[in-house]
Amino acid sequence: MFNPQLLHFRRTFTVSAAAYTNFHENWRFFLAMGHLDEALTLFHTSNIHHTPQTYADFFHACARHGCLSQGQSLHRHMLNIQSQIYFIPSMYVYNHLLNMYAKCGCLEHARKVFDEMPERNIVSWTALISGYTQINRHEEGFAMFSQMLAYCRPNEFAYASVLSCCNHKFGRQVHSHTMKTCFVECTYVANALITMYSKNDDGKSICNNYPHEAWMIFKFLMSRNLVTYNCMIAAFQIRGKGEEANGLFSLMRHNSNIGFDRATLLSIFSSLLTVKDHGNHVSTQCIKYCSQVHCLALKTWFTSEIGVITALAKAYADLGAQISDLYDLFLETAGRRDIVSWTAFITIFAEQDPVKSLLIFSKLCQENCTPDLYTYSIVLKACSNLVTDKHTSVVHSQILKHGFEDDTVLANALIHAYGRSGSVSESKKVFDFMLVKDIVSWNSMIKIYGLNGQPKNVLKCFDQMDINPDSATFVALLSACSHTGMVIKGTMIFETMSKTYGIVPQQDHYACMVDILGRSGRISQAQKLINEMPIEPDSVIWSAMLGACRKHGETKLAKLASKKLQELDPNNSLGYVQMSNIMCSNGTFNKAVDLRTQMNWLGVKKDPGLSWTEIGNQVHEFAAGGLHQP
Repeated sequence: MFNPQLLHFRRTFTVSAAAYTNFHENWRFFLAMGHLDEALTLFHTSNIHHTPQTYADFFHACARHGCLSQGQSLHRHMLNIQSQIYFIPSMYVYNHLLNMYAKCGCLEHARKVFDEMPERNIVSWTALISGYTQINRHEEGFAMFSQMLAYCRPNEFAYASVLSCCNHKFGRQVHSHTMKTCFVECTYVANALITMYSKNDDGKSICNNYPHEAWMIFKFLMSRNLVTYNCMIAAFQIRGKGEEANGLFSLMRHNSNIGFDRATLLSIFSSLLTVKDHGNHVSTQCIKYCSQVHCLALKTWFTSEIGVITALAKAYADLGAQISDLYDLFLETAGRRDIVSWTAFITIFAEQDPVKSLLIFSKLCQENCTPDLYTYSIVLKACSNLVTDKHTSVVHSQILKHGFEDDTVLANALIHAYGRSGSVSESKKVFDFMLVKDIVSWNSMIKIYGLNGQPKNVLKCFDQMDINPDSATFVALLSACSHTGMVIKGTMIFETMSKTYGIVPQQDHYACMVDILGRSGRISQAQKLINEMPIEPDSVIWSAMLGACRKHGETKLAKLASKKLQELDPNNSLGYVQMSNIMCSNGTFNKAVDLRTQMNWLGVKKDPGLSWTEIGNQVHEFAAGGLHQP
């Protein structure tokens, strides 16, 4: 009797060794390069018998390159031959198939494969747990780990996978289990425990508490590697303990043979900002330390990585380094930039030097790199810091060119940028053409009318709102009333926000009201409002009061406001400068000099006054008292 399966069996042995060799060479090349379509074609057209290893290799490549459709195609083929001939995939093949679906985020298919497996091992369980944690389905991942304990003993990979999805409550349970199974001394597991404990209880949020539990694991771990140090440094950085992060980095370099890598540098650069917040002297020290780490990065060639150079530039910018030095860093990245790094540098310059920010954006366009929505929003932020709407118009045309005109976030940014340069009519055009107006759109338009002294349009825009106002709406309204001197209307709006709309006044609302009353000379009413506030007044409120006192010559209350402002915001020059000016106006020049001396001794610096002029399509910036262009 004719047996086709026997013929197939005999044919596989007649294929030459050269054909097998040629197939596997091409097969490995296609998989390594991620050419999965070509690999599939080779698979279906080759005249050889395919082993389970062939299937496993392909599923592994699909998982590595994220090629779900090609993996599903081979999976269908595998199911088809199962029904035609006696072919049962091994657990090894099933695990690779399961891992492919999990890595590609297709957990329903992964779970189906898992449930249909004739037998499972620790690799099967770990692949599924890891898949759940990668797409933030933490409860399901932890539930799978709990089920697994009834069938097999966890290994280090299973522990690490489940710890990545745990908050402190469940993480401590897993930690306890690692101690029972003696895996707590495993470096791989300890690294995962340190990372878990470095997070807040919700698993995500940053908090400012010392990471005691993470530190204890690190301290008593006998065998540490680079990842261990990186995890602990990152834990300090996440918790806002920059000094400890820098100290551990120094200890790591001097007391161990372990080097550092890209992740180490990124954590160190991020941690410098938390140290800088301790004062101006510390900020200077941070810039010096940042320069030292910069030198280390240069020596070890890590500055060739665009991510490192971008993080370094951001650190320098946050610490207040010279803007020219940052631009030199940007020039060093030529030929290695992607849209993320372009946007990062544009963001760095948007506040400190908007002209250079726009210059970088121009270079981006010249290099045929397409900006995304976030890039445009940052560029428009830079435009809003300039006095001309010419640059906003250019960016607006680029937005239209790339088809982003219907994006609400960009439209809101355009309204703000045009309005800040005084082009209220252009802001109104953008507003009118918006397909979807959100609360930010209405708030921006109200704010623009207020900034440009159009009180009637402020109230008209508020009356036309077709959505419920929020807290920011009333800040914009009260700010507009302050700029336009509408005391009675501002008072009515302040009372209406809680009575009619149920919005409880916050610090910003009280600051606006103090400014409204203070500007109009109602100093006693402003003081009464501050005294009756249900919340403690912040520096913005006392700043508004101090400005009102200076305007109307109220020296006694000005001293109180200045004192409070210095206590709440000691690095802000406003409290010192305003009080010094009041003393000069009263003729007490010696006291004014003493206050300025105290300000200099404390290292408090006044931001210089700036002026802008546009010549030949270029905006030039000048500092007050300067002899040349900066």
